Amino acid sequence: MIDVASLVKNNPIKGNYFSPDSYVQGDFEFGLIENRSGSRLLALPETLLQALYASLDDEIGPALGIALFSCGRWWGKSFYRRFAEEVGNYYGQPLSQMEMIEFLQCLKECWKTHGWGILDVDLKYYQQGFMVIKIVNSAFAQFAPQGKRPMCFLEAGVLSSFFSQITGQDLHCIQTSCESLGSDSNQFVIGIAERIKPTEAWLEEGHDHATIMELLCRNQSQVS
Repeated sequence: MIDVASLVKNNPIKGNYFSPDSYVQGDFEFGLIENRSGSRLLALPETLLQALYASLDDEIGPALGIALFSCGRWWGKSFYRRFAEEVGNYYGQPLSQMEMIEFLQCLKECWKTHGWGILDVDLKYYQQGFMVIKIVNSAFAQFAPQGKRPMCFLEAGVLSSFFSQITGQDLHCIQTSCESLGSDSNQFVIGIAERIKPTEAWLEEGHDHATIMELLCRNQSQVS
């Protein structure tokens, strides 16, 4: 007969590492926030995010997007290292050995617990060399100034760097829809830079996300 107690003891079932009740810790009265591994967490209040956009726009104007994307790239590298270390230690295996569904679920839970919104990954265009990330309720979009194009440059930089680390390729990321422009979500296209470069021109022409993905896939099939 199987000893259930021994089975559970030897093969403990791991829960959600990023469960908010367990992951976010600290002394809130004194403003100290940490994660369950002891690393400090930083709260970004509304006024700080608004001031960030306003200050950069005042100082560097049109280069705001480039500056935020570069910051996101740097942030994304650190984010990937922490994510890989924490998830690997908790589940007892490196990210490279995790099932795709497990990895994506960890990423979604991590993103939500950090307060960055609800993230989803669309692999519909994977065979064409593209990945689409959809984020809802992003604070970066909520407090972005009204403009004519998507404004979540920081998130685009983070996603670009994160998935570059995962795949071992230098990937780029361009946002194709934004809540700040009235869309129901923020959508980002990730792929090799030269393949998604035309997206910039199509955004300027006013094409929506669906049209851009259709054009990207058409371009890719012609190249292939």
